[in-house]
Amino acid sequence: MGKRREARERAVQFLFQADINCPADLDRELDLFWESQQLVAIADEKGDAKWGEKTELPPPTAEEAAIRLFAEPLIRGTLKLREELDAKIQKYAKNWDLRRMAVIDRNVLRLAIYEMFYRDDIPPIVSINEAVDIAKKFSTDDSGRFVNGILDKVKSDLMRSARTVI
Repeated sequence: MGKRREARERAVQFLFQADINCPADLDRELDLFWESQQLVAIADEKGDAKWGEKTELPPPTAEEAAIRLFAEPLIRGTLKLREELDAKIQKYAKNWDLRRMAVIDRNVLRLAIYEMFYRDDIPPIVSINEAVDIAKKFSTDDSGRFVNGILDKVKSDLMRSARTVI
């Protein structure tokens, strides 16, 4: 899996967590999130890490640092513009109340729409494809089609080509 895909997956995981329990201190919650991700990676690598123990974490690997470097601005931007992103989702999600959507789907949509409108370095078609794949991986069987349908409609509002970087 590519670093950007993994970064997007982790961003969606954090956004899911923040949607359920809004962080009072975003910086601290992000640090705890990345620390937990590092612990999971160590546990997977060793196969014997004990969760209750206090573990001295080594410095993040270059790969972990690159994932965080890509994911954090996505997380922060999505959270900062959440109301605006939700308004865009509501505009195109006819007959769907935002609160009744699957939490994963809602956050995948927020992240993808943030990328499409505010990250000129990412072609919108990439954001759509990544969102569909992440929705398929983490949500329901129908989520990929649902996310694709909403994002395809959102794409029509873009003032740039869906396949190029500005």
